Amino acid sequence: MTRVVFLHPDLGIGGAERLVVDAAVALKAQGCSVQIWTAHYDPTHCFSETLDPDLHVTCVGDWLPTSVFGYLHALCAYLRMIYVAFYLVFLSEVEYDVVFCDQVSVCIPVLRLSRQRKKVLFYCHFPDQLLTQRKSLLKKLYRTPIDWLEERTTGLADMILVNSQFTAGVFRKTFHSLSSVQTDVLYPSLSTRTFDQLSTEALSLEGLLPEGTSRLFLSLNRYERKKNLGLALEALAVLRNSLPPGQRAGIHLVVAGGYDDRVTENIQHYFELKELAAQLRLEDCVTFLRSPSDSQKVALLRGSTAVLYTPSREHFGIVPVEAMYCCCPVIAVNSGGPLESVAHGETGFLCEPTAEAFSEAMERLVREPQLHRDMGQAGRRRVQDKFSVQAFSDQLYGYIVRLSR
Repeated sequence: MTRVVFLHPDLGIGGAERLVVDAAVALKAQGCSVQIWTAHYDPTHCFSETLDPDLHVTCVGDWLPTSVFGYLHALCAYLRMIYVAFYLVFLSEVEYDVVFCDQVSVCIPVLRLSRQRKKVLFYCHFPDQLLTQRKSLLKKLYRTPIDWLEERTTGLADMILVNSQFTAGVFRKTFHSLSSVQTDVLYPSLSTRTFDQLSTEALSLEGLLPEGTSRLFLSLNRYERKKNLGLALEALAVLRNSLPPGQRAGIHLVVAGGYDDRVTENIQHYFELKELAAQLRLEDCVTFLRSPSDSQKVALLRGSTAVLYTPSREHFGIVPVEAMYCCCPVIAVNSGGPLESVAHGETGFLCEPTAEAFSEAMERLVREPQLHRDMGQAGRRRVQDKFSVQAFSDQLYGYIVRLSR
């Protein structure tokens, strides 16, 4: 039995966390012994699979700060993950063969201090240094050593996986010293069992949507500015202006996504979006939903005309895959991961990141109900063919076996 430990910074409900949980469940099903170690875990704000007592989750180091007076988030994240790795290696009695870590690579040198050298698999969702801005000289000086550490420590992994061909290309361009290192693509999979189970239950949107809603659009992303959620609101405003009053009245948008009271940006952006909706006079046709439950998410996906996926240069993005499995067409920005997950004109539309382009795609689905049905069925088939749990599980297990030999 191969023993695998996952190291992850914050086991919340984002896309990275979804992949980690799916990977842990997949390896467990393959007969591996699996544990997840993290610096933060809240049983009331997590994926349901982590509540299974057979999937052991250990949280250490949550007493360490996540920022210093609202600054130094990256440095604090590094220190927290170094502590988790140190605790695993020196203070625990856990036996393991392979460590699967993601997001923060700086913990890898600590793992190397183990008396019996263990193999490390690093999963790169996207280079961390590209997820922040450097508008001031002070920020540039602060990030320079952190960026250097990220590249050097990533290169210490025994195996590096990425979530898409797009990320593989960005990886090579960003980490110049690692341009010759082999990076294999492991597409995230979809935990279809959860969706299938919830689909058989009596899912209802009653009480969430106003009466008379005939066409529902859904934006499903964390409340972060980089997700460009305002584009969904602007597209809705353009769409409403292009439709006759009779059709306009039944159009509704739900903006739903991960929300954490500990994250200042989540709080700020939530109110920014509500303010934008007021400016666009959309208060009566937009519902904001924070951290929806799994059952709410499935009900929304199954009841929507389309998902509006607004981030540009998204690393992969699991939301389009979730939508397609629920027979819901996807309208996404024509860059990044959606270029590999969404088939333009077949399972949805890939558009320029403008309100007019998104609105045009939305209007086609409103006016052509059969197109919505055809795209929905094609999307489900695409997920079953390309992003199945079995394909993901077999590929990941193969990597783990190779490392543990």
